[in-house]
Amino acid sequence: QVQLVESGGGLVQAGGSLRLSCSAPGSFFSIGNMGWYRQAPGNQRKLVATISSDGTTNYSESVKGRFTISRDNAKNIMYLQMNSLKPEDTAVYYCNRVLRVTTMTPGTFVSWGQGTQVTVSS
Repeated sequence: QVQLVESGGGLVQAGGSLRLSCSAPGSFFSIGNMGWYRQAPGNQRKLVATISSDGTTNYSESVKGRFTISRDNAKNIMYLQMNSLKPEDTAVYYCNRVLRVTTMTPGTFVSWGQGTQVTVSS
C-alpha cells in the first residue's frame, strides 16, 4: 500500500509564498511521473504541475510562471514552490502519479493522501 504524505500548507496573504512537500516510498517515487493536484471547495480535483523521473516539468496556465515543481529522488521527496500566491490558489493540494507530463494527463493513481490545505487571503 503506497502512502503519500503532503505537508507545508498554511495561511498566507496574497503575494506570499509557500513550499509544499510530498513524500512517497522509494521504489514508487523514483520510477514515476509525479504531479501536484489541487481541489477547491465545490470543484473537481485539477492537475497543476507535473514532473518526470528525469526532471522534465510542465504546468497548467493558471500557475505557470509562479509555481515551480521539483523532486529529490534520493530523498523520495517532491516539492512545489508557490510564489505570488493569489486567493484563487486556495485549495487542498495533493500529490500523486501523472500518466504523461508533456500533455498534463492525470493518472494512474495510487491511494490519495490527506492533502495539505493552502489558504490565500486577499
